[in-house]
Amino acid sequence: MSASWMQLFFQIFLLLVSCRHINTKTPGPTPTPLAPVSPLTTEVRSAVFKGESQTEKIELTNPVSLTLECTWAGNLNKPPNITGYWNKDGDEIENSHVTVQVENGQYNLKREFRIVNKENLGNYSCMFGNEAQIDFILTAPQIGEVRDKPVVSYTGDFTVILCKMEETKPKPLNWNWYRGNNTEKQISINAQPERYEIKNEGWTTKLKIYNLSDADSGLYYCEAAYAISTTMSPVKLKVITFWEPLKPFIAILIEVIVLVAAILLYERSQSKKNSVAETGTNADHTNTLTQGENSGSEGSSSMRQRKV
Repeated sequence: MSASWMQLFFQIFLLLVSCRHINTKTPGPTPTPLAPVSPLTTEVRSAVFKGESQTEKIELTNPVSLTLECTWAGNLNKPPNITGYWNKDGDEIENSHVTVQVENGQYNLKREFRIVNKENLGNYSCMFGNEAQIDFILTAPQIGEVRDKPVVSYTGDFTVILCKMEETKPKPLNWNWYRGNNTEKQISINAQPERYEIKNEGWTTKLKIYNLSDADSGLYYCEAAYAISTTMSPVKLKVITFWEPLKPFIAILIEVIVLVAAILLYERSQSKKNSVAETGTNADHTNTLTQGENSGSEGSSSMRQRKV
């Protein structure tokens, strides 16, 4: 019996020892995998030219891996190879010097650029020695409709300022408005609904300003926002009083009144001179007649005395 108890005890001991190695912890939640970063879209822009310089404008809306390619027909000498390199905004890009071999009578130079933010935009130039270059101007879509004349409205009234992007270009993600101070834009006016109302409709945005005063005159900037950068366009507002359009007519009326008064004064002075002249002529004529009558009387008296 004791042997059976010893065997049972030994089995229980082995069971306890084996249970110590079992992991009873509840497993935690599986970590969520990171979302994969979408690769940049790839674009290739090429330019072929035969002169000494050329400019190509490229409008971008999203980050992109952009390959710029230049093809030059060369000059009359056409050496077997030429040094090519790249500039950005007039500064040479490091490690961009390469030797370009002539192939099929042409020189070809290309390079890939990562354009991911507005700092990467600008003027990229492929240079073939000091003889030729192509400029690629990278920018966000530009607002083409720019007002040359200011928007004119009256004090106490309201006005609507319109800003529009051509519908042939990509639609902006958003529109913003800013107030200018002749040197730079100020804070956004989107947060002042008591006097400003903004209405965005696709390629168009409208800014409505209530209860205008002379202080509202100045520059306003509409901003079209894209993923890569923004583009802005200034609009000038001029607030005038209702008397302002009448000023030219009032000035003309005053000139007419002054001219008529001058004419009347001149005619009056001339009439006075004429009346004085006529009075003098009549007096002389009267004196002459009086002297003649006196002479006639004296002659008649002499004749009477001779008859006596």
